[in-house]
Amino acid sequence: MSQAGGGREEMASRAVGSVDDPRGQEHDVADLLVEHTVQLLTADAAGILLADARRELRVMAASSEDAMLMELLQLQSDEGPCVDCFHGGSPVGVVDLTQAGDRWPAFVAAAADRGAFRSVHTLPLRLRGETIGALDLFYREPGSPPDVELGVGQALADVATIAIVSERAARRAEVVNDQLQSALHSRVIIEHAKGVLAGGGALGMDAAFDRLRRYARDRGLRLSEVARQVVETDLATAVLGTDSTRKSASQ
Repeated sequence: MSQAGGGREEMASRAVGSVDDPRGQEHDVADLLVEHTVQLLTADAAGILLADARRELRVMAASSEDAMLMELLQLQSDEGPCVDCFHGGSPVGVVDLTQAGDRWPAFVAAAADRGAFRSVHTLPLRLRGETIGALDLFYREPGSPPDVELGVGQALADVATIAIVSERAARRAEVVNDQLQSALHSRVIIEHAKGVLAGGGALGMDAAFDRLRRYARDRGLRLSEVARQVVETDLATAVLGTDSTRKSASQ
């Protein structure tokens, strides 16, 4: 193996390790992906479009201002290799952009005005049949990169996809955990408030809860907030008076 080849494989190995860092956020992973893509491949620039929770594409990273503009042009025209790659879930190769006007008229015209790149090859960020975005490889001259180069690019895209999906799953799990903790805390406060009302009004627990719920509903307040005030302030007196107030009003 040549020293140059060994150095390239070592760079690829380090690139995979850094992109697959589980501590990375989406923007960090995207930035690393475009950085390593330009280092390892012959592409002159790279960019990433990533879908948000509504499946709308957003620019996540670009290796240069020209690459950023190319990504924005695709979003503005809602067409281009990255858009097609995202919706189709398969690589899209454009040997010469000037010959793709029939396919993407608005994007090709805008890209021609800029004149920065002549060729684009796009790889999907895909995991288990779900495409979450796409990696664009931009070249200043027309042509097709070697298959091995596209293979390395797809490998980096696959690793980045796993890292992004894992980070999103961890974020969702954290949100669910926070919601469960909040619900548990509210339940504890409500049970405490029921005890306060039951003791202060010589009521059963069901009757105490009925007073608490009625007070909150009549005033458009959250049940947990009324319960907190019952526990922490003297609101219990007002809540206990709810039933007698209703009876007086009905007489």
